[in-house]
Amino acid sequence: MSATTDPTRPTLRGSFGMVASTHWLASAAGMAALERGGNAFDAAVTAGFVLQVVEPHLNGPGGEVPVIFRDAATGETAVVCGQGVAPAAATAAGMRALGLDLIPGTGLLPACVPGAFGGWMRLAERGRLPLRELLAPAIGYAEHGFVVIPGISAAIASAEQLMREDWTGSAELYLPGGRVPAPGTVLRNPALAATYRRVVEHAEGVAGDRDGQLGAAVDAFYRGFVADAIDAFVATTPALDAQGDRHKGLLSGDDLARWGATVEPPATFAYGRYTICKTQPWGQGPVQLQQLALLAGFDLDGMDPMGPDLVHTVVECAKLAFADREAWYGDPRYVDVPLGDLLDPAYTDRRRALVGPAASLELRPGDPGGRRPYLPRVAALADLRIGPTAGGGEPTFGGAGPPHGDTCHLDVMDADGNLVSATPSGGWLMSSPVISSIGFCLGTRGQMFWLDDAHPNALGPGRRPRTTLSPTLALRDGEPWLAFGTPGGDQQDQWPLAFLLRHVHGGLDLQAAIDAPTFHTNHFPSSFHPRDSHPGEVAIESRFPEPTLTELARRGHHLDRTGPWALGRVTAVGRDPDTGLLQAAADPRGSQAYAVGR
Repeated sequence: MSATTDPTRPTLRGSFGMVASTHWLASAAGMAALERGGNAFDAAVTAGFVLQVVEPHLNGPGGEVPVIFRDAATGETAVVCGQGVAPAAATAAGMRALGLDLIPGTGLLPACVPGAFGGWMRLAERGRLPLRELLAPAIGYAEHGFVVIPGISAAIASAEQLMREDWTGSAELYLPGGRVPAPGTVLRNPALAATYRRVVEHAEGVAGDRDGQLGAAVDAFYRGFVADAIDAFVATTPALDAQGDRHKGLLSGDDLARWGATVEPPATFAYGRYTICKTQPWGQGPVQLQQLALLAGFDLDGMDPMGPDLVHTVVECAKLAFADREAWYGDPRYVDVPLGDLLDPAYTDRRRALVGPAASLELRPGDPGGRRPYLPRVAALADLRIGPTAGGGEPTFGGAGPPHGDTCHLDVMDADGNLVSATPSGGWLMSSPVISSIGFCLGTRGQMFWLDDAHPNALGPGRRPRTTLSPTLALRDGEPWLAFGTPGGDQQDQWPLAFLLRHVHGGLDLQAAIDAPTFHTNHFPSSFHPRDSHPGEVAIESRFPEPTLTELARRGHHLDRTGPWALGRVTAVGRDPDTGLLQAAADPRGSQAYAVGR
């Protein structure tokens, strides 16, 4: 595989530090943290809190964050799980008793414990800067305002009627002057600024040392005034949701008090000289490892990166890997996820043999370790023609809610070799009503559970939903090499995979590999309400050559030809092993993501 392309921007190179994120203000804030003497962990935390303010349609304090990091001082590569769990009162039977087949995509019923704050504080333990400095940029933008980007205006407009008629706290914040804020205007969130300022003041009043203040901040959020505000709001506020009903939520202050972010080993796969590190299967991260395991058996070096063979091969391997995601992934603290068997070479060889010359229209989970796969028996799967080992579906679920939110991403590397990749998400402004006293809404990650008690990703008290959030960290010959990722729901392990293949096999530098036209499949059930699927569909940017598109259609792929720059918001940072220089790049798609460094 070889390719040349003229990148839209240069790949940044330097020796001091690199930050890339999906919003320029977050990238700048992270870089400023490095300039003030902070390390990559400080920079990531600072940028992460700024993203909560300046991309409220893509993430918020009520959401969650998985982080993968490499600590240069200890040599540790690990995952911070900032994914909150389902409330103690959340059961599949209880949801079904409300007449639900799926958990709504909006409102209060799908709220899990907000994990982002705890996740960022856990990462901050490895930093240097005081709590006040970590939160100062976010507080400043919330208090004094930030420039509205078009995506914020569109997101508010999509929920405008709901805010006016039912989510009044959201209307107060996001309809200033009674209008949808136009792009280029300034938006403020003084209640959120006050919340974070109060957290800092509480922490400084409790402890004089940095570690003590971080712990006191966590207490203020999960066992103090923030938790009290969430508890009171959820217990007393029926909120309209995507089902068209008003429901109170299930989340309580006790749920927040019991939860804490954890540090875990990553799931890994050796792809040649590269070790790819992902979350455990409470997230979808291992699906990228399964794709790489399948692709390792093909001669990708001999394929034209703009040709039909490469696209067909990657898409067909994705279908197999994501089918396994649907059948097997869940919170490994509660279910036995056979990840070792799913990545076993003999199993992978059998699965790879299913990749044929024509596009498959089946959902075909495998039988790792001889286990029988299980797919949820819900209406959302009815449009799929299920393979012979998977069972059947039920009648199609009807109806569609408002658009679900998207996600953010950031990557950081410092001169010491500390490396961070994080994908904050959830708590979108259009997901749930704003709690006016604290300036943010809750998340809706619970919509990713199934209401099928036999499924590995079944709803249950204390469980983590199998999310799409999927940062990536890669080692080269055992040394920290690259951190990368993207927003995009189910595409979070498709667009970055195409980027990685073009960098590793195509020889493109970071920026050119990001810029190259990309694609993904929508073959499998969506992770979001209403869990729709489009068997055989491939979304593909129109910059691909016409002969490639024609041949893919001939092979049976159902092509959704998108705009030329429509798919992805990938960012990446790392170290060039040939020069030793740090490097970074960010996606021009959306005109929002930027990398900075020196």
